[in-house]
Amino acid sequence: METQLQQDRNPLHHTQNMQQRFQEMIDHLRSDIDKVDEPQLQAMFETSAEVLVGLSKAFRDYEQKNETAWQH
Repeated sequence: METQLQQDRNPLHHTQNMQQRFQEMIDHLRSDIDKVDEPQLQAMFETSAEVLVGLSKAFRDYEQKNETAWQH
């Protein structure tokens, strides 16, 4: 079992934490789309969710070393 210090130094611990938080925000933004009537705000919520989806993908790519930038 990892100690707290080992977890703090483990990049996967941090990337997985961030991905969980991104998903929570994505879910919240998308659920709020139906709670507001203003089309511009609905669009901003959906756009924000899509940005977070892309950011979460970047974190997954880092974990999996899928991109050239992460392979060094």
